[in-house]
Amino acid sequence: MHVTRLSIGKDRLVYVIKANKKLKYGNKRSKIAYIGTTKKGLSRIASSVAYRANKILNLHGVRSFTVAIVTGRKRKHVRTWFRLERALLVKFRETFGEVPICNAKGKKMKPRCQPWSY
Repeated sequence: MHVTRLSIGKDRLVYVIKANKKLKYGNKRSKIAYIGTTKKGLSRIASSVAYRANKILNLHGVRSFTVAIVTGRKRKHVRTWFRLERALLVKFRETFGEVPICNAKGKKMKPRCQPWSY
């Protein structure tokens, strides 16, 4: 396990778990295995990674994975982390035809016309 110190003052984050090799999604490929969000900061990310590690490492040819943190600006009265996760899941499904392998959430999500209506 390789861990580095991050200086993120935000509790609400979106994170992406990426495998060391590209995974099959229909006719296309992507390294992304999971897209998730947290209201509780880095400790939630660590527990999520521990929970999903076995499933990701049991995929054919996957020997390691990394976690990337995605954030955005804060806005008053807007759950930006929720919107960002939703947008990433919808875009991933539009591009690859399905949500990432380890995601249960997002299989029936549809993009909304008005971004403020989430």
